Amino acid sequence: MYRRILICVVFSSVALFQLAYLSVPESVGAVDWVPTEEEIRKYRRSWNPFSHGPVLLSAVDIQPKGQLHVRPFIFSQIGTRSYGNTLGGFPSAKPGPVHLYSVQDPFIQSAYGLTDHFELGAATSLQSFWARQNGKTTTETGMGDTSLVLKYRPIVQDPETWRPSVTWFNQLVLPTSKWLDTEKPPGGFAPIGRLPSTRFGEIGITQGLTMRKNIQPFRFNAGVFYTYAAPGSQGNKTTYTGDIINTRFVFEHILDDKRGLGYNIELVTLHGLTWRADGHDINAGQRSGFDTIGIEPAIQWRFGDSNFVGAAGCLFTVAGRNSIDAFYPNFSVFWYWSKTGKVIMR
Repeated sequence: MYRRILICVVFSSVALFQLAYLSVPESVGAVDWVPTEEEIRKYRRSWNPFSHGPVLLSAVDIQPKGQLHVRPFIFSQIGTRSYGNTLGGFPSAKPGPVHLYSVQDPFIQSAYGLTDHFELGAATSLQSFWARQNGKTTTETGMGDTSLVLKYRPIVQDPETWRPSVTWFNQLVLPTSKWLDTEKPPGGFAPIGRLPSTRFGEIGITQGLTMRKNIQPFRFNAGVFYTYAAPGSQGNKTTYTGDIINTRFVFEHILDDKRGLGYNIELVTLHGLTWRADGHDINAGQRSGFDTIGIEPAIQWRFGDSNFVGAAGCLFTVAGRNSIDAFYPNFSVFWYWSKTGKVIMR
């Protein structure tokens, strides 16, 4: 199993650096990467007020070289109804066999700009839940899973044209919850708001592409992510669950540039597939797949003239298939640090 995991990690890294290599103009030296310094300066001089940004989609633009952010995130889930095996809107959800109340408190993200083109990040959480399933009550508090993220931005947006920023997203999820004997919640899934949503207690490898475009006073963000779950085990049996596709689209409207005050609306979809990238037949989890569609309205603001920005919102499930119908109140704060003392908006 671990040999397959290593192969997937290697291929992911090779794909990333091939993309970077192919993007380098012939006139640029071997140690230089696109975008050019002039393109980055042009973007940084353009309209891009210091604010929280999307709540559920990690920022498309990366941290500048030497800049760090830390993000505590409280994310809760309340669900008492479920969708059937055909895709339907929230009126079609029925009282289900699972009642789930959970909170990730705190969910900590951090990221550091290795260069103006590469960002290294990590995330982990403390997970608590209370659930009633078929008359049986379960409670648990323990360590969640841990994510390691490498992002590369081959294209930075041009303020004078329609060209957006494009970033390549690579994530490895380590099952620290399983290693520390944290019990899985019913269904085994991280909340739909987590980026990207993965199964608790499984090694997951995610590849994604994200996009961002600023058109004053609006910002548009989008992302699509494919997650491969490594083979697991249950007793003496090797288990294979379906891969996952996660998509995000975000509309931001900044009302006050100085205060970073604005609102955003995020459309989130999560799709459990009936196949795996390695070709193995699925023998665990939801073999017929599932779909979840949610919308989150949120507000964002800056705390005075500090390096702290915050956001609060509530994600609502609006449609689904073979999934839980729930809502997800959440709150998060970004704290930025730069050795110069001046934070550059990503």
